[in-house]
Amino acid sequence: MTRPKLIDVAKKAGVSATTVSRVINNYGYLSEKTKSKVFAAMEELNYQPNSLARSLHGKATKLIGVIFPTITNPFFAELIEEIEKACFADDYKLILCDAGYNAQKEKNYLKMLQANQVDGIIAGTHNLGIEDYNKSGLPIVAFDRNLSDQVPIVSCDNFSGGRLATSELYQAGCRHIFFLGSANVANNLHPTNSRLEGYLDFIDSVGLTRHVHSVAYSESAAVKKAIIKEILQKHTVDGIVCTDDLTALLVIQISQQMGLQVPQDVKVVGFDGTNFLQTYHPELTTIAQPIPEIAKLLVTLLQERINDPHQPLKQKRYELPVKVIRSTTSM
Repeated sequence: MTRPKLIDVAKKAGVSATTVSRVINNYGYLSEKTKSKVFAAMEELNYQPNSLARSLHGKATKLIGVIFPTITNPFFAELIEEIEKACFADDYKLILCDAGYNAQKEKNYLKMLQANQVDGIIAGTHNLGIEDYNKSGLPIVAFDRNLSDQVPIVSCDNFSGGRLATSELYQAGCRHIFFLGSANVANNLHPTNSRLEGYLDFIDSVGLTRHVHSVAYSESAAVKKAIIKEILQKHTVDGIVCTDDLTALLVIQISQQMGLQVPQDVKVVGFDGTNFLQTYHPELTTIAQPIPEIAKLLVTLLQERINDPHQPLKQKRYELPVKVIRSTTSM
């Protein structure tokens, strides 16, 4: 069975192909009777208008490209799910691009989105330079990434989150508090680096010694385990701030394998606070990001950019508040 074409709809409805095109694109005056016949024929034939063809006539495709580094991490999976819900509520569909941590893959996906004439892009990957996105000519909103002065950024309050995590450990009696995560505070492209700034600010405010151990978010679990084991073996540690929940769970796992009791010997605080984590790992204290609110704001800002791409930015950076989800076992 072949896919129905516009001419098939016209024949079924008893009108011209031009009339069908005008109905689909809502162009010019058409009687309700004519529109009803065309829509009935489209439904009977299961005809789907071509989004690319609509874009060539200056119409919105109602497609949004979403580029993220992974869909397996619970945080990104839940954020993408919330973005899809917010888009669907406004009659937008997603083209989801899992770019990994591969710059060439991200570049190819960006070209593909341009070729498919998406109305806009939500970008949450950290591989490409700013210029690649500037060349796209598309409305863009970034998640946790500083792309350019003309692209709004949505993130949680990473600084307060890092400070809050460190404060939780301090209030629980920890005095040898280590930081495990991205340690590149000089790189202002990634707002998540502010989590380290929050840690340092609190450590300095109470006169404790800084203990920063850098591990990339994209690093493999095997490498992270080796780093965690070395820290616990070679240092006096009673508290660890992790910049994501999966790393925090590895800390708990390795600690227990080494005969350390959590939280008696080592206390741990993670970062993200997904529904998945709260359901399956309630033993972890974590800093929770407001995932639904982040998603809704990303979509709202992108719609504003799509509707008026030349409007000056009202605001460059949007930071949403975080909160502590406490556990009686990790703290």
